[in-house]
Amino acid sequence: MDRWLFGVTVVLCLLGAVMIFSASAVTAEKEYTHSYYFLIRQAAWLILGLLGMFALMRTDYRRLRQPAVVYTTVCVVLLLLVGTFFLDKSHATHRWIRYGPIGIQPSELAKLAVILYLAWFLDQKRRNKTAMEFCKQDFLQTILPAAGPVLICVCLVLAQPDLGTAMDIVLVATTIIFAAGLSWKWIAAGFATSLPVLYLLITLVAYRNARLSSFLHPDSDPQGAGFQLMQSLIAVGSGGFTGVGLMESKQKLFYLPEAHTDFIYAVICEELGYIGAMIVIALFLAYGWRGLRAAFAAPDGFGRLLALGITALVLSQALINFAVVLGMVPTKGIPLPFVSYGGSSLLVMLLATGVLLNISQQATET
Repeated sequence: MDRWLFGVTVVLCLLGAVMIFSASAVTAEKEYTHSYYFLIRQAAWLILGLLGMFALMRTDYRRLRQPAVVYTTVCVVLLLLVGTFFLDKSHATHRWIRYGPIGIQPSELAKLAVILYLAWFLDQKRRNKTAMEFCKQDFLQTILPAAGPVLICVCLVLAQPDLGTAMDIVLVATTIIFAAGLSWKWIAAGFATSLPVLYLLITLVAYRNARLSSFLHPDSDPQGAGFQLMQSLIAVGSGGFTGVGLMESKQKLFYLPEAHTDFIYAVICEELGYIGAMIVIALFLAYGWRGLRAAFAAPDGFGRLLALGITALVLSQALINFAVVLGMVPTKGIPLPFVSYGGSSLLVMLLATGVLLNISQQATET
């Protein structure tokens, strides 16, 4: 077992549990009359995720290469994504499937399904062709079958609507396809084609347009569209070098919206200061280092693409979350992996890490 990768994952989860309690205790006491409400729910998902991580860590990742596993996973995720539209809305979106107190977000599962499918499909293509033949990139036999299921998932996620998660899926998928040998010309063509679509998705939707305007001019509407970003920047700036102290954040006291979810990094910056913020970044850099090491040392192409996709998923989400909290990109609902409150995200990240740990172990044994 890769002790570094395992240790970093556990530390991030424990840090997340502490910061979730710190950021949510007051809110939970007011809304649910129990300050441990969010912490207990997150702990339940953490235990479930760790059990899944240990199970996958001890399961040969090559078993995931079976077509029955791949197709079943993709079909189940697509059915779940479609099923959300037949259920009641939650926060004006169709993102959740709920059964009593338990809720799951299929778009989080779609990230793993896309990584698994692309790693399997592209590895199959590479093994059945010479390097010269694969680099020619036959559109009908390679590019379209690879991108088709991904685009279906992306369109369903966009319809929920959830532009941030859709963009994250596209980013991870592009990383895997490029690593498999896709010419940069195809990527450039896809990027050029997606720009008008992205422009329309932002400008034709009022709240997205407002987010973009607040990002460009956050002080123009400090009590409206720019409120969340302004409060986040206040929290980050208030922390200074050493922070105001654990549990001592002021912005979490009903000033900063989503303090325990998407903007938990702002609370970390405020309570633990620059030192704590850099420690979190260092932990993700260590995760990326071990993930890339496992990818490059993987014994086969499937393991290499699978490890690369998982590493890209974790790092891209962390990078986007950091950028949003620090006001470097418009606000998106992307949680900080392992740290933010959210059972679906935590479960998916731990399951993915279990697969990555097994690939790392196989590479070591080889």
